[in-house]
Amino acid sequence: MDIEGVELVLLDADVAGLVHSELNGGLDDNGVAILWACIADLDKIEARINSEYCASYFTKLRTMAKLAAAGHIPTAI
Repeated sequence: MDIEGVELVLLDADVAGLVHSELNGGLDDNGVAILWACIADLDKIEARINSEYCASYFTKLRTMAKLAAAGHIPTAI
């Protein structure tokens, strides 16, 4: 499923992998940049999800991503 050009399955997998990496040794600069991009995508789609279950799931995913990213400053593009 795609919302606003964001593929939800890939976003879910990316965040899960990045959070796992952060918990098991930390993220490199590239991983931090990708995680912040995922958070931006989550911000973009959050209000557009029609299903209450899916909206709740992706809100929790966003919270988890923000917790993992909390110790990292996003790099300038």
